[in-house]
Amino acid sequence: MTVIGRRVRPGWAELVRSLLDSGAMAPQWGEAFCAVDRARFLPPVMWPYDMATRTSAGSDRRADRAGWYGWADADVPITTQWDDGRHEGAAPGRVPTSSASAPSVVAAMLRDLDVHDGAKVLEIGTGTGWNAALLAHRLGDRQVTSVEVDPQVAATATAALHGAGRHPDVVVADGLLGHPPGARYDRLIATVAVRAIPYAWVRQTAPGGVIVAPWGTAYSHADAVVRLAVADDRTGAQGRFTRPVEFMKARAHRTARAPHSEYVPGNDVAAAAESVTTTGLTADDLGHPFSFAAGLRIGRDCASAADRRGESVSYWLYGISDRSWAAAVLHDGRPTSTVYQGGPRRLWDELESTHRWWTAAGRPGTDRFGLTTTPDGDRPWLDTPRQPL
Repeated sequence: MTVIGRRVRPGWAELVRSLLDSGAMAPQWGEAFCAVDRARFLPPVMWPYDMATRTSAGSDRRADRAGWYGWADADVPITTQWDDGRHEGAAPGRVPTSSASAPSVVAAMLRDLDVHDGAKVLEIGTGTGWNAALLAHRLGDRQVTSVEVDPQVAATATAALHGAGRHPDVVVADGLLGHPPGARYDRLIATVAVRAIPYAWVRQTAPGGVIVAPWGTAYSHADAVVRLAVADDRTGAQGRFTRPVEFMKARAHRTARAPHSEYVPGNDVAAAAESVTTTGLTADDLGHPFSFAAGLRIGRDCASAADRRGESVSYWLYGISDRSWAAAVLHDGRPTSTVYQGGPRRLWDELESTHRWWTAAGRPGTDRFGLTTTPDGDRPWLDTPRQPL
């Protein structure tokens, strides 16, 4: 049982204790979390994500020290960079591009990683440096290599790590390529989401080793953590998704679709074909787990966008390789909506078909899905690899 010492800041000690008591954190990680305070790795101006309002707001330690530490000790994600560093000012930017994940998510992914004494770990995405510090505290500095694509983010993280007395190897490079000079690794953990598992990660992980990464599709931000075990002959890796998450995407894996105006010139939605959906798809279905399932079925070539207002959601689908589109306003608890579709594909028909499949399968959650990755790419499946999607 981890004993939380008196020198641990009260707010942080309370959070660590709650994660241990709830089972969100494995007991083996309690001492590391007590010793490695997240606040040491956060910038003076940061943007906590309010889970209730689903918005980010700035917090300045110099202006409101108590409020800043309150957020640092909260189980929420915190944006630390906007717009790849081009953003200035205290207001949120357009696109969050670096962050500190919620402590419960960090603890859960480290549980999935299942490190052992002497394990050699490669981390993809240094970010603030906090996760690397936790790993280095548990395993030793020489056992941890962290790769960060952004030089400024890497420099800031390295300074924070050294300030905390930790010296893992921080490398500025494209993490999708792994880090061949240090291979092979017993464990690989990504703190940035990918649309496909880079096979370089499999090649650089030892037989029987473990890869833990957030994985998702272009369809939505409904990602999930996948835990893959590398085959003994290193011809692939396979495993289940463990929990739903929403992570920032690797720069090369960000969704690129055409602007809305190229799909619906003049925004003349009513000029498109009109139909009525009666499948039972409602606004309640738009988050996890259905959005994740929809991504597995149609998300390689379809992106969605949602705008909730009260009890209804304006929902759009966009083809990525063509200019197909669909739009509807879905309501909570009401299974019928007017649908507009345009372009060569009927994207809403594909979504309805996916919803019928998902319902017939028992409305499976994230943990019923899995992934097999080989040199030919990723293959998701339901319940068993013998049921590929």
